[in-house]
Amino acid sequence: MQCFVYKSLKRADTFVFLRERDAFDLLPPTLAASLGPLRFVIELALASERKLAQEDVDMVMANLAGPGFHLQLPPPPVTPGG
Repeated sequence: MQCFVYKSLKRADTFVFLRERDAFDLLPPTLAASLGPLRFVIELALASERKLAQEDVDMVMANLAGPGFHLQLPPPPVTPGG
């Protein structure tokens, strides 16, 4: 499954995976507004065997097959001594 990854220029370390290139109409309007402008980062071929750095590839593929997008938020902050 091909996907297209975009970085939010408004929200640090926030990425959107889309099932179609530049298909921003797949995003709910409130989400699109909160993300601000998006910059294309990379096109990826996803498969269950592939590992992603911060996301579960099967969850990403399910979201792409369903609503057509997957939102990757920054990891939660690490608390000292946590």
